[in-house]
Amino acid sequence: MTLDYKAIGKRIKTARINKKLTQEQLAGLTEISPTHLSNIETGTTRVSLTTIVTLANALEITVDDLLCDNLTHARVQFERDISLLLEDCNEYEVRIIAEMAEALKASLRRGNALYRQKD
Repeated sequence: MTLDYKAIGKRIKTARINKKLTQEQLAGLTEISPTHLSNIETGTTRVSLTTIVTLANALEITVDDLLCDNLTHARVQFERDISLLLEDCNEYEVRIIAEMAEALKASLRRGNALYRQKD
C-alpha cells in the first residue's frame, strides 16, 4: 500500500487554516522548518509518523483526521467532513446538496449492481 502524501498534506493545510495559523506559526509550534512544512502540505515530501503525530497534536486533531484518505475504515471522519461542509450553507444549499447526494448514491448503487452482473 502506498500512502497518499498529497491528501495528507491537504488535510494538514486545511486544519492549519481552520486554526488560523500561518505555516511559520505551525512550524514554530512543531519545531519543523517552514520549508519542510510547505513541502509536507504540497505532498512533495514524505512525512514521518512522528511528524504526523506532532502536527496532529499541534493542530488539536487526531491522526485519523490526517490519514483518513489512506484508511479503508474512515466513515466517521468522512461523515464529519460532510457535516463541516454543510455548516455555512443556507437551507436552499443544504437541500440541493442533499438531493445531489441522494442522486449520486442511487447512481453508485446502480453502477455497482451492473458491475456485479458482469462477473
